Amino acid sequence: MSVLAAAGGGALGAPAAAEGAPPPPGLIDFPTQCLPPQESGLPPADGPTTARISVDDPAPRVGDTVTVTYQVLRSPAVHPVGGPLPADTLTPTGRILLAGAQSGEVTVVGARRNDPVEPGAPLPAVVMTGTFTVTAPGEITLAPGAYTLHAGHLPDLDTPCTPAAPSAVPVGERLTAAELPTANLRSLFLASAHGKPGAEVEVTAAGFPPGAAVTVAGRAGAAQTTDRVTAVADARGTAVVGLPVTDRATTAVVAYEGAAWSARRGSGPAAYTVVAAGPPPGTVTVTATVEPGALGMTQTGQGITLGAVPYGAGGAASGRIGTVTVTDGRGGPAGWSLTGRLTDFRGPGGIRVPGASLSWTPSCAAAAGSASPCTPGSAGVVGPEGAVLASTPDAPLVGGTFTIDATVTLQLPRYTRPGAYSAVLSLTLS
Repeated sequence: MSVLAAAGGGALGAPAAAEGAPPPPGLIDFPTQCLPPQESGLPPADGPTTARISVDDPAPRVGDTVTVTYQVLRSPAVHPVGGPLPADTLTPTGRILLAGAQSGEVTVVGARRNDPVEPGAPLPAVVMTGTFTVTAPGEITLAPGAYTLHAGHLPDLDTPCTPAAPSAVPVGERLTAAELPTANLRSLFLASAHGKPGAEVEVTAAGFPPGAAVTVAGRAGAAQTTDRVTAVADARGTAVVGLPVTDRATTAVVAYEGAAWSARRGSGPAAYTVVAAGPPPGTVTVTATVEPGALGMTQTGQGITLGAVPYGAGGAASGRIGTVTVTDGRGGPAGWSLTGRLTDFRGPGGIRVPGASLSWTPSCAAAAGSASPCTPGSAGVVGPEGAVLASTPDAPLVGGTFTIDATVTLQLPRYTRPGAYSAVLSLTLS
């Protein structure tokens, strides 16, 4: 019969550092006590564990899944006299401790993969991996926790090894998580895009916080004109007001919270033209009118089908959202923004996968002759908070036809229950 045991003189893998010397760069040492199987008849053994902790992404964003690797290169545990330990019979499991901006534990598991071990020889180095989802921004530290070496050979036996002084275990890795990007979903609609001096235009401002004080004002380029009214957003975040346009310099209308318009807390500008009064007596005016059009979009296809992921493996399910065509025929100075928001995925048995598990990489192009460029949104998480898919900036004259698409990737944890998982992606053009 072969059993695992612990003894004070064991070493794993690469040569250990000299007693009292610091470990090589990238490695950490911490005192450990290993409890041998009862069948071995050996007492507990104290000794150093030399380990390395690494992550696949040291700068994730909230909602990202991070893969953690826990390598144990040296341990007090050895294989005692009692027969060789056959190859591929040793399975390691362990824990990684999270602290800082996010706390908790990550379970890591290694493959059953080892060379034969002779009696009295140190057990081989082991590698364990696991994943966790980032839930808070800021610095997150990762420190080694307890680990167990399981021998599945005549009979199944465990050797648990625990840090002797948990509060003194050194940090093995650090990562810095970034906030999710937030999208401005405020929008503005004018009942009419032109009128005589003094005419009142009905303005609908939507997407504001309920109860917010909303200012609706005229603009001439980047400057605000004298046309201005205020309102309070209702329970749906909408304010409908009549804005008298008396300033002949007004070429657009904006809505915003706070003291002044900003791209973060405002909507618009929406183009508006003040039509001059009639000609003086004795003159004839010849007029040709270019009618302003609308801002709209169409999308190819009715759904998005992602690739399949094998059960137990986890990983990325990829696809694309399908072509979205934005047509801007307004002919004014206001750019536009196309944003998306994604609900959580619902699967069999009520299982949910967070919407923040899906990220996209947008792309867009302006058709030949368009007056504006098209800027793709940043690659990253979509989720319920929303993200920008594409946009065009404000300019003296904007417009054109724009073709937009994005590749999407859904990160699924290992052993996600088999079945179909569905979510709703909402696109908003404003």
